[in-house]
Amino acid sequence: MSEQSPLNSLSLLFFFFFTLLASTAESRLTTDFYSKSCPRFHAIVRDTISNKQITNPTTAAAVLRLFFHDCFPNGCDASILISSTAFNTAERDSSINLSLPGDGFDVIVRAKTALELACPNTVSCSDIISAATRDLLVTVGGPYYQVFLGRRDSRISKASLLADLLPLPSSPISKTIHQFESRGFSVQEMVALSGAHSIGFSHCKEFIGRVARNSTGYNPRFAVALRKACSNYPKDPTLSVFNDINTPNKFDNMYYQNIPKGLGLLESDHGLYSDPRTRPFVDLYARDQDRFFKEFAKAMQKLSLYGVQTGRRGEIRRRCDAIN
Repeated sequence: MSEQSPLNSLSLLFFFFFTLLASTAESRLTTDFYSKSCPRFHAIVRDTISNKQITNPTTAAAVLRLFFHDCFPNGCDASILISSTAFNTAERDSSINLSLPGDGFDVIVRAKTALELACPNTVSCSDIISAATRDLLVTVGGPYYQVFLGRRDSRISKASLLADLLPLPSSPISKTIHQFESRGFSVQEMVALSGAHSIGFSHCKEFIGRVARNSTGYNPRFAVALRKACSNYPKDPTLSVFNDINTPNKFDNMYYQNIPKGLGLLESDHGLYSDPRTRPFVDLYARDQDRFFKEFAKAMQKLSLYGVQTGRRGEIRRRCDAIN
């Protein structure tokens, strides 16, 4: 019998440890947490996100990215929403979060304002993010999944605590896999969550260097189109391109179908197909959208339970951008 490597043993330990934490968190959260204290919670969130999505169709992608950037580093605690002060640089002002679209922050603030009018000092900002993310995904064609509620908001938000905790578009696939496994997520769950790139856009700075180097992986015609779209990037750093050029505003499995054709936008997208650990799942989701939706929903629910604060930990913020 071959011996298990220390790295594999450590990954397994992380997996079981996270599974225990997730089950503990789930036992403290419930799907009907606000049924008595704020019975219109879901209706208010849905009304708010629907109005915002109609006027700004990129809102769904913005909130999905906000959710990931809040939950993945240190848990789903709405620390991403806190504004910096003269004495503290908050997470939202760290270099990796500066490109987060304003529509994501705006819709959460709108929902919180409406909920404070209906149910003062009752609903946490972290619960709003989780519920709004699920509801917005559904509006653009994504899968429905249950959202457990009862999170409390963090009293801490420091940019310095984010160092190397979020995957970068340019990160080697091995590093990204390690970042997910250290939080209890399998390779398959990582690939499923990467499907979030089915909607939204990326700024030219995230990929133009790779395109300019004529790096292998890009479809030649796609590379030409990207260079043209980003030709004025040095003068206009806000230039961006849709992550999925075929169905940019619809949540589907086209993202996975694009990658083998050289139509992936980011280096991390190409990495999913070049690595033998992740490629089988790209192929699986490319041919089976139902399977992708099922695995994505499970992974999103799992991520929404990561590192949550409940009970006496944390607080219910009166304003999402400031600690009470």
